[in-house]
Amino acid sequence: MEVILAKSAGFCFGVKRAVERVYEQTGSDKKIYTFGPIIHNEEVVKDLEEKGVSVIETEEELAVLEEGTIVIRSHGVPKKIYDLIESKGLECVDATCPFVKRIHKIVEKESAQGSEIVIIGNAGHPEVEGIMGWASTPATVIESVEEAGKYEPESGRSVCVVSQTTFNYNKFKELVEIFEKKGYNVNVVNTICNATEERQTEAGEIAAKVDAMIIIGGKHSSNTRKLYEICSEKCSSTYFIQTLDDLHLDLPKDASLVGITAGASTPNNIIEEVQNYVRINF
Repeated sequence: MEVILAKSAGFCFGVKRAVERVYEQTGSDKKIYTFGPIIHNEEVVKDLEEKGVSVIETEEELAVLEEGTIVIRSHGVPKKIYDLIESKGLECVDATCPFVKRIHKIVEKESAQGSEIVIIGNAGHPEVEGIMGWASTPATVIESVEEAGKYEPESGRSVCVVSQTTFNYNKFKELVEIFEKKGYNVNVVNTICNATEERQTEAGEIAAKVDAMIIIGGKHSSNTRKLYEICSEKCSSTYFIQTLDDLHLDLPKDASLVGITAGASTPNNIIEEVQNYVRINF
């Protein structure tokens, strides 16, 4: 069986940088916390826990800390979290992805000028929650055609549209077109990162020519779910797994070509394990 491994599979720049920043903090006696899991990968989070890194999930948990280092993950956080860390006198290691940081600055600036903010993305996703936390005017998260169709800004307000960095690019364009057709005063900033666009495009191209497609990534990973959606449209035999332990595949009997890609939170060692297993056992 021939295996095609996507060149873009695995850690993106922002995730790799964030994980490295956490590991740099280990090995000392100081207390280390990440605000939320550093990435959506249980294996990496577990390894960090064994090295003394704790995960805090809420503002309330942060508020009771008296000492320690807080690492901001690549997803970023609302402005109020930075303010709280500073007021508590805690050390802050900011590993927010630069592409996400750019969105924070855009939203803060546009909002200060009076524009409403529309974030095209997944409601409840930590990156989206963080972006919302930089707006001083109304901010709305829109994910579907139905939501875009119902949205109306306050009378007289202009609208600034940004996107979650890992959102599906084609879907982003579709939703933007709805706003533009309504005739709103819209400033659209495509904030989907280039690495995401490249990963999604490559995944779709591979899925279109293989007999089966394997997507590797954390079950809570938004960008991995997007890859699964894109590949499922191109290849009916598409599988979503987290690790080699999940690889209980019933591949098509006539499958001779298998594609593999992975989300931005998937370590290389897991990708290599899956790739080697498929080559040897199928």
